[in-house]
Amino acid sequence: MANVVWHKKLQILLDLTRDDLDHPGLPDLWETVYRTDRYYGQLGVPVSARELQCGGVCRDMGVDAPMHLRMRNGRREAVHERREDEERHTAPMSDEHKAYQERILRAADEGGFSGDSEVRTRVGRSWIQTDTLVEGADGRRIGWEIQMSTIDQNGLRGVRARAAKAAKNGITPAWHTDRAAYAQRNDTHWTRSDQLPAFVIARTGDLRIVSGFRVLDFWRCDVRALYPCPDGIRRCGKTHATPKPRDVLFDDMVRQTAAGTIVPVQFRAGTTVHRFWLTNADRDRLDDLYSDDTQLPAPERETDPAAGASRNRPTCRPAVAPIPVQAPPPQPGMPAVIPAEPSAPAVEAAPMDTEEHEPRSGQTPDSSTGLPSELNVLQQVADEARHKLEQLQDHHERDLQRQAWRDAAAAAQAAVTHYARAKRLNRYEVEKRLRQIVRHSSR
Repeated sequence: MANVVWHKKLQILLDLTRDDLDHPGLPDLWETVYRTDRYYGQLGVPVSARELQCGGVCRDMGVDAPMHLRMRNGRREAVHERREDEERHTAPMSDEHKAYQERILRAADEGGFSGDSEVRTRVGRSWIQTDTLVEGADGRRIGWEIQMSTIDQNGLRGVRARAAKAAKNGITPAWHTDRAAYAQRNDTHWTRSDQLPAFVIARTGDLRIVSGFRVLDFWRCDVRALYPCPDGIRRCGKTHATPKPRDVLFDDMVRQTAAGTIVPVQFRAGTTVHRFWLTNADRDRLDDLYSDDTQLPAPERETDPAAGASRNRPTCRPAVAPIPVQAPPPQPGMPAVIPAEPSAPAVEAAPMDTEEHEPRSGQTPDSSTGLPSELNVLQQVADEARHKLEQLQDHHERDLQRQAWRDAAAAAQAAVTHYARAKRLNRYEVEKRLRQIVRHSSR
């Protein structure tokens, strides 16, 4: 039996311990659901074909367990159709599982954080069941889920869905196990410790996480590199990051995830996405490595043209013949004939003025690139600032250098925008060409 039932048709959870089934906006809900279930029973509809399933332990483990309703001694009850589903509820929690929950709460309390076990968080019409929820700094919530060797393989069917649901609702999922097969999965951020008895887990001592935490080795892809190029190139000259396993104490993991100094990341290697934990400093360096220069400002919106008008320039440019101007009749004291001024050609037919497209002062065109030397210099300064950022280790120095890089990149982008508008060119193509030329010449 269970107190929580999942209604497949209504897509809601029904709490039988509450008079309104925890849905005050739906009056007489119990009478409606109970009578419908009894009617199906009178018609001989199998329990598996009805609309009710276990919404507690079975649903949390990803198992579809059909149920039916009954009244016994004035009490509402939901009964499983299969005995194995019923036994899943009566199976006691392992001592190791309890020891991990107690240790998480103790480690969080020593770090100044609060927490609780078996927490149900209301999400819309359903709940999120968390083994141990730690309330961290800055509103951070870490939901620890303990999966031990006593849980069968069916218990992992809904891991990705449960982790995604928790993350969507502001809970950072942290799944811990002592089984290597679980820790090798990439459906969420797993950590693993060795298999230990409950009294060793519960006591104060060095409990180590041997899988799930990484440190990043940043290296330059040149002839002295120890790793092969991840892009499949012999030596590309870029900077790459390689994750390396590193042990960490379990208590430190609990406290630092709550404080935000250890964070979850998704690291792509080829076509595989690996999920593990990093320090926030390594995460910032990884973001700097994969980030590009500051983006160009959004193009300014032109005033709306008249209805039916096109924003595009005409595709044909016919020559416009000058309109003949007839001389006015001669006046006394004036010449008989006044030469007429030639009419200006149409804007579309007029040849492009060379003086209009001369570079402004300080933008001498580079003979090798065709772009102003000022743009080349500004882009080189921005690239050098970014390269210096990759080589720094100190967190404070990296913050200062990151701001210097962004300022240099913004100056380069402003110059690109001004040049492209003056030349009536696509500024995104100008930026792409400038980066290719400058970075290729710097190799």
